[in-house]
Amino acid sequence: MRSLSSKLVIAFLLVSLIGTILGAIFAGLTTSRQFTQFMLDQALNGLRDNLADYYAANGSWEGVNTVFRYSRFSRSDRSGDMVDLAAPLLIDVTGQVVFNGTSHRSTKFVSSRELERALPIEVDAQVVGWLLPTEDINRRLPASAEASFLQRVNQALFLGALGATAVALLIGIILARTLSRPIRELTGATRALAAGNLDQTVPVRSADELGELAASFNQMSADLTHASQLRRQMTADIAHDLRTPLSVILGYTEALSEGKLPGSPDVYTVMHREAQHLNHLVDDLRTLSLADAGELPLTRRAVAPDDLLQRTLLAYSPQAECQSVALRLEMAPGLPILLVDPERMAQVLNNLVSNALRYTPSGGTITLAAASTPDHQVQITVSDTGSGIDPLDLPHIFDRFYRGEKSRAQQEGESGLGLAIAKSLVEAHGGSIYATSEPGHGTIFTLTLPIPEEISPAVADHHE
Repeated sequence: MRSLSSKLVIAFLLVSLIGTILGAIFAGLTTSRQFTQFMLDQALNGLRDNLADYYAANGSWEGVNTVFRYSRFSRSDRSGDMVDLAAPLLIDVTGQVVFNGTSHRSTKFVSSRELERALPIEVDAQVVGWLLPTEDINRRLPASAEASFLQRVNQALFLGALGATAVALLIGIILARTLSRPIRELTGATRALAAGNLDQTVPVRSADELGELAASFNQMSADLTHASQLRRQMTADIAHDLRTPLSVILGYTEALSEGKLPGSPDVYTVMHREAQHLNHLVDDLRTLSLADAGELPLTRRAVAPDDLLQRTLLAYSPQAECQSVALRLEMAPGLPILLVDPERMAQVLNNLVSNALRYTPSGGTITLAAASTPDHQVQITVSDTGSGIDPLDLPHIFDRFYRGEKSRAQQEGESGLGLAIAKSLVEAHGGSIYATSEPGHGTIFTLTLPIPEEISPAVADHHE
């Protein structure tokens, strides 16, 4: 049996069947016990009243067997003799048994302790005898209309149990199909996904755990599809970006080797620049691969945020001055020390500032700022008054090889990996980075870094 639906149906059937049978048995036993006790009490009370009337009419217990003959505790056989059906004992005021079901007057006396459970027979407010039920009297009551009624009740319970089982089976089938259907859909989609068809979705039919599982699967499938598209695009971009400098170098070397082009400093400068670009692209790819594998080496040290920004400011001040762009620094007082790799963080800030210089026109401003946040972090921003980023491009600027302005990027030799590397390095430090922009009014890159709870003395001494 491999079908989950069949297993669920059988499980529901067994649980409902066992529960219904046990419920019917307990209900039947309880009903039978209580109803038998009720009939017994009714019969005893009726017999006691008849005996009281008999004693009041005769003044003694002589011939009292006639009262028992017509009670529910005895019946006559074919010969007319009375048969003992465990009738209750009739006891006179002296404690002697007057009638025991088959004989009148007995030599047996009943103790006062046994009389405690006997029913008193009263005539004119005086006790004239007792009626003592035997221990097995309720098991030997003769068939009667009440017994037939009890039998019909038991039959009704049995039929009700069968009906409840049938309803439970129907509900079990419906529930089993409801549970197994989305699982079958997920199984089929998973097999297709394993076969390489990544664009798979399943309908979300409910808001329960199965619905959440289906929604998670759809999100996973969408992410895998997107990642596959990015991987294909990245492969194509890598091949293109590697081919461009290689083509230049191969063209010059071929011309030089065949004597078609004489060697000159300008030719060697072009070849060297293309080799540097090729080497820079390879280094960027290696950095990203290490970050993806979680193996990016970080040499953390205690660094003041103003030291990081001052270093970047000094590095790009000459270029900013040549472009007539103002490069400013805004530092909040009392900033805490950060525990970061200063070289990696310098690489992040260099990427952000060089990107800002690329798109900030002459007369514009680039501002480097740092401040602490209420959630125990340091926030560093790099803002410019450049052309801004198109809203359609903004969600993708941290994607690898993404170029919002492809033609200009190609001319300036961008690799398309700078912002992707910046994001990987910031996340490797436990921080986050995002961008906000308004076309025509500039862009703000914001990165947050956690403040360490404590810094070891060795790291602090190295900082000093």
